[in-house]
Amino acid sequence: MTFRTLLCALLCASSLSSVSAWAQTPAYPARPIHLVVPFTPGGSTDILARTIGQKLSEAWGQPVVIDNVPGAGGSIGADKVAKAPADGYTLLMGHIGTLAITPSIYPQLPYDPIKSFTPVAWVARVPNVLAIHPSLPVKSVRELVAYAKAHPGRMNFGSGGNGSAAHVAMEYLKLRSQTFMVHVPYRGAAPAVADTVAGQTQLIFTGAPALMPMIKSGRLRALAVSSPKRIGILPDVPTVAESGLPELADFEADQWYGIVAPAGTPVAIVQKLNAQINASLRSVEIMQRLNAEGAEPTPNPPEVFGKLITSEITRWKPVVQRAQLKPD
Repeated sequence: MTFRTLLCALLCASSLSSVSAWAQTPAYPARPIHLVVPFTPGGSTDILARTIGQKLSEAWGQPVVIDNVPGAGGSIGADKVAKAPADGYTLLMGHIGTLAITPSIYPQLPYDPIKSFTPVAWVARVPNVLAIHPSLPVKSVRELVAYAKAHPGRMNFGSGGNGSAAHVAMEYLKLRSQTFMVHVPYRGAAPAVADTVAGQTQLIFTGAPALMPMIKSGRLRALAVSSPKRIGILPDVPTVAESGLPELADFEADQWYGIVAPAGTPVAIVQKLNAQINASLRSVEIMQRLNAEGAEPTPNPPEVFGKLITSEITRWKPVVQRAQLKPD
């Protein structure tokens, strides 16, 4: 056998082996995908996860199972995903709290928001809405600040947990306005909203999706939104920056949400997920659904979402330190 003949035989064998290996590898996804929500059902993270999960399931014909794993500011659910196999079948619906704020609160966090995950898709930007119980005698942020200063420590605000995005947004508002209000943490946004509606707490500053039904029904009064500009679903509600108070002139504290996978997830799977999620976010149906919830779809490449996470860790760390936020 000549060298040329031998080389040809080896190349053919190698090609056949590659084709055989490729044929034995099931197409992704070949079984149900688990999308972990590190909070209780009913909050903004859960609402967005179920919206995206439904579209992925419709597109690929595989169930997307929503796993609610609450606790420790979202770190328990995040750690579960960080330690899962990097095969694309266990994903995390992460958000500003889990990926950017919690690392500054929990020094012994069992996962690293940068090293433990592979960014997949930035799903949405969600303004926080500052809402109060109708019995509170204020109708604007300016009046709220004045009332809080006249009654220091007598007003309570709820959040989805110690160190949650809603908690930190309110602490940021307190720092900027130099007011003192008492934090009441709950195990998720839904019970926090429910107790504000019931009058157990006087106000809440959390994601628009979790509040819209209560605002529309009149059970809560919206005072302001945290975004740089007003949102379409609440066109008559001003931004915090529009309060007229100089110390709040550039205030912005929106939440953001996105999907990450365990570090080491194959690039091809990440790209397939990103492409399908972005296609869903650009669809008229999802755009209308998210806008109706007060959320803004943010389709982007994985790299853009990764840069957002890094920049937000840097941004919120000083706020956490100044507010002296500690783990439960």
